[in-house]
Amino acid sequence: MRSLPSFLLVVAAFVLAQADARRAQANYPNRPIQLVVTVPPGGAADIVARLIGAKLADALGQTVLIINRGGAGGTTAAAQVAKSDPDGYTLLLNTIATHGIGPHIYANLPYDPVKDFSPVILVAKLPLIMAVNAELPARSVEDVIALAKRKPGELSFSSSGSGGAPHLAGELFKSLTGTDLLHVPYRGSGPAVIDLIAGRIAMMFDATPSLLPHITSGKLRPLAAASPQRHRLLPDVPSFAELGYPGMDIALWYGVAAPGGTPAPIVQRLNAALAKILDMPDVRKSLADQGADVQGGTAEDFEAFMRNESARWSVVVKQAGIRPE
Repeated sequence: MRSLPSFLLVVAAFVLAQADARRAQANYPNRPIQLVVTVPPGGAADIVARLIGAKLADALGQTVLIINRGGAGGTTAAAQVAKSDPDGYTLLLNTIATHGIGPHIYANLPYDPVKDFSPVILVAKLPLIMAVNAELPARSVEDVIALAKRKPGELSFSSSGSGGAPHLAGELFKSLTGTDLLHVPYRGSGPAVIDLIAGRIAMMFDATPSLLPHITSGKLRPLAAASPQRHRLLPDVPSFAELGYPGMDIALWYGVAAPGGTPAPIVQRLNAALAKILDMPDVRKSLADQGADVQGGTAEDFEAFMRNESARWSVVVKQAGIRPE
């Protein structure tokens, strides 16, 4: 009987804790929210984050701070958010690198991409474009394939870094076309595009923000869009699906995720607010002008999408023989 008071104290503490948790959720948000981005200021992900962050601040009536944490293909930022309190005040603008490719590239990933995150919403996709130096004697994808087969291992493609989407796009292209291409990784799209323009590299797979200005100037020639349909900013360029390569479908993508265990009511509120933001005409236009396809949907939709992405890129990484770092 002497243990009864202790038991009652434990029960009372549990009830009070549950009441406090319900009050915190009901009052959410009552302080600034951090949206952590995986790249330095100025990158495509940063632009997307600042666009939706400003709108989210208006919708929730709280400041949304953009926190830039570059490094290790975005996994540094993802690890920070994974270890944060699951209270809805620290969010991640996650990407194909943090939740699609990265888990299969890094041997000691400091987070579990499934258990350590609560998906909120898929924001946008940016389909990749295959572009070649304008001086390359290839005016079509079939020309590139023929040229690569005549010179195995000599035709080069650049990327923004090993293990990123542009790199994996090249590896997927090699696998689907039976070609042997030389991968040349760079530290970012900027220097990779510079060498592509200079003719030191033959081709590249990247999104329109990096390539379109140089396509417009005539220094680069676009050959195909890595998407089921033609890219709306390049309507005269065929899609890989049209050319008989439907598997050549790859896009940079951005979503919002919270730490694992974030209460469902908070996730639902964030999802509802962001879904409305993605339907705003000015937001849709801003994203479309960057070549992005606006997404949306439920948190469950986003979770299923990420699981599919992870499974898909696991196969490509293994086929390409890319070893975890």
